[in-house]
Amino acid sequence: MSAVSDVKPHAVLTPFPVQGHINPMLKLAKLLHIRGFHITFVHTEYNYKRLLKSRGSNALDGLPDFQFEAIPDGLPPSDADVTQDIPSLWGSTRKNFLSPFCDLITRLNDSASAGLIPPVSCLVSDVIMSFTINVAEQLGVPVVIFWPASAYSFLGIVHYRSLIGKGLVPLKDESYFTNGYLDTVVDWIPGMKNIRLKDLPTFIRTTDPNYFKLNAIIQDTDRAHKATAIVINTFDELEGEAVDALSSIYTSLSLYTIGPLPLFLSQGPQNQSASIGSNLWKDQTECLEWLETKELGSVVYVNFGSITVMSPEQLLEFAWGLANSKKPFLWIIRPDLVNGGSMILSSEFVNETKDRGFIASWCPQEVVLNHPSIGGFLTHCGWNSMTESICAGVPMLCWPFSGDQPTNCIYACTKWGIGIEIDTDVKREDVEKQVIELMVREEGKKMKQKIMEWKKFAEQDTRPGGSSYANLDKVIKGVMLRPNEKN
Repeated sequence: MSAVSDVKPHAVLTPFPVQGHINPMLKLAKLLHIRGFHITFVHTEYNYKRLLKSRGSNALDGLPDFQFEAIPDGLPPSDADVTQDIPSLWGSTRKNFLSPFCDLITRLNDSASAGLIPPVSCLVSDVIMSFTINVAEQLGVPVVIFWPASAYSFLGIVHYRSLIGKGLVPLKDESYFTNGYLDTVVDWIPGMKNIRLKDLPTFIRTTDPNYFKLNAIIQDTDRAHKATAIVINTFDELEGEAVDALSSIYTSLSLYTIGPLPLFLSQGPQNQSASIGSNLWKDQTECLEWLETKELGSVVYVNFGSITVMSPEQLLEFAWGLANSKKPFLWIIRPDLVNGGSMILSSEFVNETKDRGFIASWCPQEVVLNHPSIGGFLTHCGWNSMTESICAGVPMLCWPFSGDQPTNCIYACTKWGIGIEIDTDVKREDVEKQVIELMVREEGKKMKQKIMEWKKFAEQDTRPGGSSYANLDKVIKGVMLRPNEKN
């Protein structure tokens, strides 16, 4: 007699194994769980250990119908508590993940045959874990590719082949990084009017035609054409122009906006999965008590995400810019934020800011951004941070580092009206001036008003009757609950 009497659909979700990709995939997993799916969420063994360390030994026990699995990442064993080298990790996922992933699917379906869990009925995978498309084809199940970044960044990347074909990239030599060449306007990408090379995702910033990241992302976005559907963590009002342009490129499959995911979860019904978390560093929740002592909208929140690294000199410029602004700040400084190891801030800085500064190594970011005392966000423009900031109605100072971040930054600052860009060559005088502009001056007030308008659109889209809400229903009923018609 089967233990699974009412067989649920069973989705296996596979994020690229870094914090910024795990977080939105886990949110999507929770949404599917709320809608009746049995969930298997795939971590690497390295991240599995980190999660147990950061969240406690029971953190990955899951629920009967929300389970975590771990597969090896193919890199040398390590007990470090840092983000792994991205090119090495990315290369290893492409080379080494397929076999252990297939073994996992076999093991899950063996458990299903024994009546312990439902059989795997669909795969949901990060776009750069696209090897899973082949597995889905073999299984005869649908595969949904998840793009966790902005639609505009996706659109820029899918035109990389054209940029190469026109001879715009790779760069001719090292001088092209500094001679103004990256200011070249690209006026022929549909949906991206007059974008500059330097505004496109940074994988094109190379002189090497064999540059791994450039070629890998081209191959992954090409392979996405073979998926059953693509979903993006965004909403139509914000990026509809990019979504329309992408839909005209990916004509053989449906493309759905299903975001912003933070509001989807916070506005909708909750279930037991709400307590499941994904932070790979231990949250220092003492910062929330500190925020309680601060005035409404008075604090600058500073966090450069999970991958950004900076020089000791850049850190000092940010530090003294914050100090000289005289504004209260909560600053997240990861153990691996600074090139070459940890950076000790001077006693002079500590004394100057002791009554109005709080430094932590990690925090529950969504809780922080939604705290009434937060008035602005100094960010690297990672898409999770930007969507969480929009959902919280907090305007931004933008210091993009790599990947999709320059694209997110240019749209936030020039099209959406919710950000001010800080120059790559950061200077404390500029940081001081821009913090004050953000927190008390007219431009900051306009940005606050604008981001509240975007927040309202996002709230409407993720409620019943909204476009993202309808799209999630469509992707579940029209894609994930049907056999793979591409076979």
